[in-house]
Amino acid sequence: MQLDLAKRYIAHRLKEELSPDFTYHNDFHTEDVYEAARWIALNEGVGGNQLQLLLTAALFHDAGFLINAKGHELLSCTIAENILPAFGYAETDIELINTLIMATEVPQRPQLLLEEIICDADLDYLGRDDFFVRSELLYEEMRNLGTVGSRGEYDKLQFSFLSSHRYFTETSRRFRNAKKEDNFRKLTA
Repeated sequence: MQLDLAKRYIAHRLKEELSPDFTYHNDFHTEDVYEAARWIALNEGVGGNQLQLLLTAALFHDAGFLINAKGHELLSCTIAENILPAFGYAETDIELINTLIMATEVPQRPQLLLEEIICDADLDYLGRDDFFVRSELLYEEMRNLGTVGSRGEYDKLQFSFLSSHRYFTETSRRFRNAKKEDNFRKLTA
């Protein structure tokens, strides 16, 4: 597996081909999820081939936005299936990568540790200091796409999402829960 080459390939496509309407789901978000997945995985004791496959899934989890926001997880899987063999990924590797990509679909229902890690990495920002900056970018994107019509509508969605969200891995619960709760309190103040 040529993870570095696959990373360069998808990062370039996301940077060059994504509509500027995607102010949140873009190359920055993908790199952020990649780094969060690496951090969580290492803290959870995941390494070797499993780590490579997890990081590949993190890189491709939102590639479907290149085609369409609706159903982007399935589209991401199609892109992974078409692209990753050129980077030395076997069919069984791609099957696991696609399972991990699909685990990020909301509502998240991970079954395996690697699925839990990618889910937590995808929403890592909820428990970080940059929550409000990232949230504002998501609001802009949703406005651009017509998903929400007003700030009030978005705030209701955020409140509902944050009040029901939970991290799955011990690492994310230990390092992100307190800040997530603090962000939620600030959001509702």
